[in-house]
Amino acid sequence: MRSHPAASTTLARSTWAQGALYAAAAVLLAGVAWLLDPLANWLVGLRWAPMRGPARLLVSIPEPWLTVGLVALGALAGTALIFFDSLEKTSVTVSAERVILKRTGHVQEIAREQVGHVFREKDRLVLLGPKGEEIAREKCDFNARRLAAAFTENGYAWVTDDPYEDEFRIWVPKTPELPELANALLAARAEAMKSSDSGASVKELRRELARIGIVIRDKGRQQYWRGPGRR
Repeated sequence: MRSHPAASTTLARSTWAQGALYAAAAVLLAGVAWLLDPLANWLVGLRWAPMRGPARLLVSIPEPWLTVGLVALGALAGTALIFFDSLEKTSVTVSAERVILKRTGHVQEIAREQVGHVFREKDRLVLLGPKGEEIAREKCDFNARRLAAAFTENGYAWVTDDPYEDEFRIWVPKTPELPELANALLAARAEAMKSSDSGASVKELRRELARIGIVIRDKGRQQYWRGPGRR
């Protein structure tokens, strides 16, 4: 966490920490890949085993190319894993005037008067407006203590949980208290949650719901909702 002359505090993953993660992931997955060689030889020696075809293909590659290739592939996979994970990570800059959230390809600047409460929910940093509306939800791997210090030092109301937690209600199709558009968006989101490769759609539908004042909480594949806070 570093402070800047403009009375702001920035939390961002350091170059050193990012490099250490790249190295650790590369070494770990390279080691896992190296173990594939003895595993493949063991599978080929069995009278029956799943994946014997791919195992035979693997052991047919001569040494040292097999070991070199497996280790290189594992290292590359580890590096790629950390790289794509870093694209979702958010840096946070907090001052008495505004909050700036940055991740690859996205910058959100939020004026101080737009922020009512701030808290961390699992691996997400959540900012609520003065009426309890959700104005930001970003993936953030900084611990709650560091985040709390950054926000409270700049005059924001940091809380440990959503202050409107008791207002969430389970969503069922065509909930009468919700407008037709909200029910349609929630139905589309429920359908998208059934697919493992629809994360972007699920996030976008959450944002669309937030734009009309509906805040969502997921518990497994069940959606819970609330409107703007009534406190």
